Amino acid sequence: MIEQPRHSMTDTLVFRQVRAVDPAEGLDAEVDVVVERGVLSRIGRNASADIVSSGHARIIEAGGAWLFPGLVDIHAHLREPGSEGKEDIASGLRAAAAGGFVAVCCMANTRPVNDSRVVTEMLVAKGRSLGTIRLHPIGAITVGLAGSELSEMADMKDAGAVAVSDDGRCVTNSQVMRRALEYASTFDLRVIQHAEDTALTEGAQMHEGSISTRLGLRGWPRVAEDIIVARDLLLAQYVRARYHVAHASTLGTVRLLREAKARGVAATAEVTPHHLLLTHEALLGYDTACKVNPPLREAEDVEALREALADGTIDCIATDHAPHGILDKDVELSEAAPGMIGLELCLPLLMGLVHEQHLRLPRLIEALTTAPCRVVGLDPPRLREGARADLVLYDPRVTWTIEASRLKSKSHNTPFVGRTVHGKVWMTLCEGRVVHEWEPT
Repeated sequence: MIEQPRHSMTDTLVFRQVRAVDPAEGLDAEVDVVVERGVLSRIGRNASADIVSSGHARIIEAGGAWLFPGLVDIHAHLREPGSEGKEDIASGLRAAAAGGFVAVCCMANTRPVNDSRVVTEMLVAKGRSLGTIRLHPIGAITVGLAGSELSEMADMKDAGAVAVSDDGRCVTNSQVMRRALEYASTFDLRVIQHAEDTALTEGAQMHEGSISTRLGLRGWPRVAEDIIVARDLLLAQYVRARYHVAHASTLGTVRLLREAKARGVAATAEVTPHHLLLTHEALLGYDTACKVNPPLREAEDVEALREALADGTIDCIATDHAPHGILDKDVELSEAAPGMIGLELCLPLLMGLVHEQHLRLPRLIEALTTAPCRVVGLDPPRLREGARADLVLYDPRVTWTIEASRLKSKSHNTPFVGRTVHGKVWMTLCEGRVVHEWEPT
C-alpha cells in the first residue's frame, strides 16, 4: 500500500481502487471512497479523480485492500471500574480500534456493578472523553448481579445503556427472568442472558466429554446451557419480549433457536470467535488460556455453530473479550479465571473461515456490523454516500504471526499467540477520525 504524505485528520481522505464490501448496501466492487469532514462524500469508480489532482487530500493507494463498515462488538469486558490492571476503557478501546471496531458494548460485571444511572453515566462520559471509538454500556438485569432484585433499567437506559445482562451470571430464577423480560420490554431493551443452570455446573472446569474424563476434570454438560435457553425462549414468547442468547456454544442451543425463530419468537443470539474455531481438545495440555465460560465444546457443536451463523439462526459475532492478568491464568486449571481476549484478533482469525469456505465474506461482515446493531438498537455503520465515516481498511495480502508484545490490550490471555494469520487491519476510522493505523516494521 503506497500513500502520499499525511495531512491533518480534518483534511480529505481518499481510498483509491479499494474493494468495498457492505452487504447491507448490496456493495461489493472496486471503487474509490472519499471521506470529507467525517462523512463518506463519494463512492464510485474514479470518484476521486478531481480530488487527487488537487493535491489537498491524503491519498491511500489501496489496490488489493478491502474496505468494510466499521465493526461493532456487543459483548466485551473492559474491566473499568474495579480491575483496571487487567484492562481499562482507554486500553480496551485502543485494542478494539486495532481490531477494526468502531463501537463496543461493555458488560456490567464491573466493581461496582453497572446497575445504576451513576455508573452508566461514568462509563459514557469516560468513553466520550477519550475521543477514540464509541462506548455503549450494558446495564445489569439485577442489582449487584445477585439474581433477585431488578435494577433500575429506565434510569440506565436514559443514561445510555443499550441492553441489560447479568453476564457472566445466569438469571436462574424463572420469576425474576419473567419480570426482567417484561420490565425491559417496556423500555425496548434487549435482555441478554448468560445461559447456565449452575446446579449442573458446580465445580466444572471444562466441557463434559471424553477430554474432561481423560484429564480427570469435572465437566460442564451441554444441557446446562440448553435448559436455560429453552426456558427463556418459552418465557420470551409468553410475555412477548426480546431475548438474546450470549455466547451460544451448543448444538442444542442452535436447535432451540431455529425452532423458536420459526414460531416467531423475538430471539437473537451471538457466537464468539473461539467457539467457532476451537474444541475441548485445546485443553489437552491443561492450557488455561483455553478455559472459557461457556467452555469450548466438541467438533459437532462447532459445526452446528458455523452452520447456524451462516444461515442466520445465530445473528451475530461477539468477542466476549475477557482480559486477565498472569496471576489469573498462570495457575492450575481449576484455579484459573475463565476467558480470553478477542477484540484485536477477531477479524483476522475469522477470515480463516472465509478462506476455508465455511462462511461467505458478506455474511461475516454482516455478522460484525448490521446484525449486532439490530440486536441492541444502534445505528449501523454503512458504506454509502452521506453516512458517517466508520470504516475498517483490511489488507488480505499481509501474513503475520500473533505476538503478545504487540497487542494493544493490557492482557495477553489468548491461545492464539504464535499463530500465523492471513490479513491485517490496516486502518480504522471512527466518524472520520483515524483511530488506528498499522505501521509495518
